[in-house]
Amino acid sequence: MVEYLSTWEAMKKFTVERTADTRDEIWLVQHPSTFTQGLAGLPEHLLQRTDIPVIKTDRGGQITYHGPGQIVAYLLLDLRRLKLNVRELVSVMEQSVIDLLGDYGVKAMNRIDAPGVYVNDAKIASLGLRIRHGCCYHGLALNADMNLAPFSLINPCGYQGLRVTQCVEQGITASINELQAGLTQNLIHGLQQSRKTA
Repeated sequence: MVEYLSTWEAMKKFTVERTADTRDEIWLVQHPSTFTQGLAGLPEHLLQRTDIPVIKTDRGGQITYHGPGQIVAYLLLDLRRLKLNVRELVSVMEQSVIDLLGDYGVKAMNRIDAPGVYVNDAKIASLGLRIRHGCCYHGLALNADMNLAPFSLINPCGYQGLRVTQCVEQGITASINELQAGLTQNLIHGLQQSRKTA
């Protein structure tokens, strides 16, 4: 459990200071209750005043919510070295979640019109990235077992009336540690496979 702001600053520092030899990293965290608003974020997507802090960040996308019980995986990758473009990386991220949920018997899918992962038209995972000098940071957030009520205070990812769900609602009772481990393995495998075909 780490504060959003300090984690964001650490990601930026890591990315600015990395060299051609710096190993890629995946950071797995949870955040206290926080709304984050992407570069294109419109203030009207926050539907009412709230005590939950709203942080304007430098990832793509609109507004989303982070809170305890949500798995956040930050990908700090040299995309040039991996020979990956952003669209390919997004596909790896989405497929990693889809495969993870599939392991627990939950059918999930991505959508061309709205990045992320969905179960029966309800969003279960959100994506947001920032690319700097061919390297990326930020990543994905998977709702595992959390309080979803704050999502009702926003248009999630800028979509009015978008329903949000989580693993526990889909009958997945695995621990966060187990889900984190599975997600990480899927991400690593997906990145390795993409590199082989690049």
